[in-house]
Amino acid sequence: MTSIALGLDSRVEDRIITELLSVGHRVHSRLQSAGELIALAEAGGADVALVSASRARLNDRVISACDANGLRLIVLAAGELERRHAAALGLYEVLDDSASWDEIERLLDVDVHDAGVAAGYAQDPGRTIAVWGPAGAPGRTTIAINLAAEIAACGHRVVLVDADSYGGSIAPALGLLDEAPGFAAACRLAASDSLTTLELERIGARYSSAHGEFRVLTGIGRPSRWTELSADRVTKTLAAAALWAEYVVIDTGFSLESDEEVSSDLFAPRRNAATLAALRAADRVVAVGLADPIGMSRFLRAHVDLLEIVPETRVDVIVNRVRASAVGLNPFGQVTSTLARFGGIEASAQLPEDRVGVDGAVLTGRTLRDAVPKSPVRAAMTRFVEDELVPAPTMRRRRARRRRVIPLLGA
Repeated sequence: MTSIALGLDSRVEDRIITELLSVGHRVHSRLQSAGELIALAEAGGADVALVSASRARLNDRVISACDANGLRLIVLAAGELERRHAAALGLYEVLDDSASWDEIERLLDVDVHDAGVAAGYAQDPGRTIAVWGPAGAPGRTTIAINLAAEIAACGHRVVLVDADSYGGSIAPALGLLDEAPGFAAACRLAASDSLTTLELERIGARYSSAHGEFRVLTGIGRPSRWTELSADRVTKTLAAAALWAEYVVIDTGFSLESDEEVSSDLFAPRRNAATLAALRAADRVVAVGLADPIGMSRFLRAHVDLLEIVPETRVDVIVNRVRASAVGLNPFGQVTSTLARFGGIEASAQLPEDRVGVDGAVLTGRTLRDAVPKSPVRAAMTRFVEDELVPAPTMRRRRARRRRVIPLLGA
């Protein structure tokens, strides 16, 4: 028997009460406002809160109180406006207010392992790749997007995760709606042990491409929502995503600073927890640096901190926007010698400057493979994926180029 608190319109509530009592559940209380729901969450006693998606009963403070106290929240929406309001808050357990009790009860009885098997996915976790770079916009998001695209083009099931707690940018870069942050919603479900592969299918946006589609868990659009991305939630969500896909590519934040160093409150939320948790959960880290004097200086200093955080994880270095105008003649050689001299580092890939091609991809909301397939940046990333990230037995084979034979005169 489940103890359920109701915060619904009287018309819907009268119908729901009859149905839930008939199957043996108990009505804990009837709520009229968001304040009453917050008080209930803090006091405890109910297992589930079934509430309307109206602004009078549902807001971010309600969600935070329910999350903090383990109160499961299921929302009924009366129309598109209420559904959008719930989605903007990162809630995906939303049903129409005309839904039958059978539909509502299905959300109560989700089992993580059964749902994973029902979705048809193998239980062996996929590989997790975190893309990190220091402050200064070195190109983390662009590289994360196109790594996901190239791996998907090799025939693998891929999910791209925007875990940047300072503000996600994958959704606008791919032309996806970002009013409902998928990663925050997944974290919320993970906190209540309700995140399943079926839920991930529902939450994840789809980037469609003839060369290989992939799924996207979009990031928070407002930096103020960073408190939703706690270390425990992020770790659980990435573990679930690894059961959902063969490859999980994560776009992380830039800061590696431990929040404990700047706050004496041991119980305060941690701004950089999402980035640190993502890096520690990764099987492999792709570290991105910018090819100019300032970018290289920032990268070399931060790279030392990165190795302290993930000492046992393989780190591949990619240097972005390599150009003679910023580092002098023979720019690729200059970058190679700088990394070796000051950091003892060998780059796995150097991406040439192609501002026109990258801008064109962002302008059209597509990947480099779809927007500018002949871009030199895309060619370098394809080589990196095929040589370093995708195992050789499953690597896409290139078509052999036939030699053109020119007959000799007089032959």
